[in-house]
Amino acid sequence: MKTVLGIDPGFGRIGFGCVQIERGNVRTVGFGVVTSKGERFEDRLLQISRDIDTLIKDYKPDVLAIERLFFKYNATTAMRVAEARGVILLSAAKAGVRIVEIAPAAVKKALTGDGKADKRAMQFMVKTLLCLPRPPRPDDAADALAIAICAGV
Repeated sequence: MKTVLGIDPGFGRIGFGCVQIERGNVRTVGFGVVTSKGERFEDRLLQISRDIDTLIKDYKPDVLAIERLFFKYNATTAMRVAEARGVILLSAAKAGVRIVEIAPAAVKKALTGDGKADKRAMQFMVKTLLCLPRPPRPDDAADALAIAICAGV
């Protein structure tokens, strides 16, 4: 059995989704979001580090799968997410967890067959593949589950 912790990185809100894969079967272990609060950005980064450390301790993943950055327009946002992403990668490396990075288009293509699939299509496939009664909410958690599924199969 392989446990994969998927992460949809951000600096205000980070989606996470944990799945276990055994003999081609995928099941949900948990999902949600962690939020980083604080006036100062460095306080947010510290909170992200603590939260990721806790997720790794709780779920004991074999793999941490994280979305590669892709930004078209806002360089300031991209820089902040990149810094938060660095903290996430550091937490995984310190815990000895293998890291897999996946491009957003690759996740979409793997789950839907279309590298440009919209949010609704992605949420539908996550719901279907994990046999959930409804699409996971919020979007960040659904994205993290998609990342985990893609990295695990």
